[in-house]
Amino acid sequence: MDLRFKVSGRIARPVEEVFEAVADPAKLSAYFTTGGAVGRLESGKTVQWAFAEFPGAFPVEIVEVEPNRRIVLRWEASEGLPETGEPPVGAAYMTTVVFTFEPLDDGRTLVTIEEDGWRETPAGLKAAFGNCQGWSQMLAALKAWVEHGVNLREGFYA
Repeated sequence: MDLRFKVSGRIARPVEEVFEAVADPAKLSAYFTTGGAVGRLESGKTVQWAFAEFPGAFPVEIVEVEPNRRIVLRWEASEGLPETGEPPVGAAYMTTVVFTFEPLDDGRTLVTIEEDGWRETPAGLKAAFGNCQGWSQMLAALKAWVEHGVNLREGFYA
């Protein structure tokens, strides 16, 4: 079993505007990283993302950026504590997230997010489903913010 997923959505804005809403930390913080983002997404950099629903900031390694086309990042898999309450077994590991931005003929942008790399364990499966939910929410929040200036996540978790 290969633990991976892909989610996508269409945003009614040009690809340059949609890409910037993800790459620019001030814009990303306006609708997604509820605790703030520090650092522009650029190849070879490590940035910080914080979320109100999780304690602390997460380091995010930016592997590759092709402006207006693709962002590849790696971050630590978040399997959390097993049901026993004992610390997770084994060393931390990374998953890979790939954003693609495709301009459509009607002026919209198709955004696709894929993530893979979880261990094939019950905790890995649970984490993959959780991140799939999170990236789906991110796409909905991106659409609402870029198209209408509405922050769907404000007050959602706190």
